[in-house]
Amino acid sequence: MPTEEMFGYDEPVFIIGVAARMLGIRTQTLRYYEQLGLIEPARSGGNQRIFSRRDVERVRRIRGLMDDLGVNLAGVEVVLRLLDRLRAAEANIERLEAESERLSRPAALTEPHL
Repeated sequence: MPTEEMFGYDEPVFIIGVAARMLGIRTQTLRYYEQLGLIEPARSGGNQRIFSRRDVERVRRIRGLMDDLGVNLAGVEVVLRLLDRLRAAEANIERLEAESERLSRPAALTEPHL
């Protein structure tokens, strides 16, 4: 059974060495990205870093920005923060639209028919 089916996207399942091998980078690079605040892996009871599939995808995005687009780490940090803010704004818009739709339904039901 693939790990996608066994564990959720945010479930921490990969220790740092496995995550580094999956990404083709050194474990020190992952530690450095964490130190910069670019990633925030979960920690085990023994304080070992454990990465989720979302963490691995985020590092792939970081590497893509750097390798494919030539963005430096400071630029990556700005881009990722903007993307996070954009996702939060989109989620807020969806929530507000659903709330607006919910609030407009009763008004339509109580209006007198002419």
